[in-house]
Amino acid sequence: MSAVAGDDLVVLASNVTKRFGNTLALDDVSLEVYRSEMVVLLGLSGSGKSTLLRCLNGLHPVSSGTVEVGGTRVDQASSTELRALRRNVGFVFQHFNLVGRLSCLENVLIGGLGRLKLPRYGALTYPKRMRAEAIKHLDRVGLADFAERRADTLSGGQQQRVAIARTLMQQPGLLLADEPVASLDPENAGVVMDLLFRVCIEEKLTVVCTLHQVDLALGWAHRLIGLRNGQKVLDRPAVGLTRDDVMGIYQRVDPAAAESASRTTL
Repeated sequence: MSAVAGDDLVVLASNVTKRFGNTLALDDVSLEVYRSEMVVLLGLSGSGKSTLLRCLNGLHPVSSGTVEVGGTRVDQASSTELRALRRNVGFVFQHFNLVGRLSCLENVLIGGLGRLKLPRYGALTYPKRMRAEAIKHLDRVGLADFAERRADTLSGGQQQRVAIARTLMQQPGLLLADEPVASLDPENAGVVMDLLFRVCIEEKLTVVCTLHQVDLALGWAHRLIGLRNGQKVLDRPAVGLTRDDVMGIYQRVDPAAAESASRTTL
């Protein structure tokens, strides 16, 4: 794996804090991500990874701090500005979110609805140029021959590749992926991560991805961000990092012990 991220700043999150009631999900987190960079967020469940992703596209409003994506201040955006932003931010989910009874082609075409004024029903109701574009994206993920197959007849790995093709149909500048390989076997997980990496480099697409699998992160990311208890505890290029370097992220902190240690040092 070799690639150098561009100089264009795509994501700038500064001192982001997010609370859900009395729960502190993110604690003063800052993050910069550049064009054609693949950044992986690592951490235990509940560490704030998914919350941070959703703060980037405004699904979760921040409690304090600032978030800027592609020149848009997400934390100050109106509902109209947020809709425009989300057309430029693709989101790949753990559970695919395909419409099972529809063909793979129509599922991919759904990704382009934001460019149309009226809803469409059936692949043939989309413009010819968009159908050709959707086939191109299916070919990109190795599934052009499955265009007419119902999505629910595909394996999990194939469905996730269709979901990525659907996201590419949006023509996004930023792709967010929340545990995209969590439900896949190791072979399919590697296929999906390789696909995300190639898209990042070849399309100059910025990718921010949450993972639990340290080895996959080390193998495919340009940079690793570690979160623990809502705080950023690691931000380093993946090159040169070892598994042992990363595993410190997963140390659980006992709040009582931490408070006791804090009092000792005062």
